[in-house]
Amino acid sequence: MPKLTFYNLPKEKQQLLIEAAQQEFSNASLSEASIANIVKTAGISRGSFYQYFEGKEDLYFYLLNRYTARRKRLFKATLEKNSGDLFQTIREFYISTVNEDELLDFKRNVLLNMTEQVETKFIKIVNEEESEEEFNTISRLIDVDKLNVSGNKELYHLLKILMTVTIRNWIEHFARNLAVEESIANYELELELLKKGLARS
Repeated sequence: MPKLTFYNLPKEKQQLLIEAAQQEFSNASLSEASIANIVKTAGISRGSFYQYFEGKEDLYFYLLNRYTARRKRLFKATLEKNSGDLFQTIREFYISTVNEDELLDFKRNVLLNMTEQVETKFIKIVNEEESEEEFNTISRLIDVDKLNVSGNKELYHLLKILMTVTIRNWIEHFARNLAVEESIANYELELELLKKGLARS
């Protein structure tokens, strides 16, 4: 997380540093990204950078947390709009993500250089372990009568499965350079398989 000195900066200076970091992380993976490039683009000294962040990993995950927080707000709003229909919500959530141009190169680079730590950040969009209160907020928005789940534990694991499938499709979308229509069709097929169930009784 940023240090207090970052939050004490004028908003314009914060935004300059954020944009410089987004540019660098859009062109390089976390391991290959250069603090020198970031500070040069932002027009600050290297010493100033370390007054605001512990290092490039700190800045990278700050940007990722900002992005996933926005996606979480969208997920909740879409759940409310769809009266708690989880499968319709996750479908619309996926479609909005593959269609959005905001931070496109950053998002592509993050997903194509996925690590366990990065995946955990994305999973936290629906993750019970982030906080019980947050999970309860999301679970109360879901119409569980439309789902074949018993209790919050099963609901939590269903959300994890859905988000894992979503992330894998995001990665495939970028890795194979799929057209948006093909990416959505593949995702919808997998959602339908999950909705129907995969074993015959």
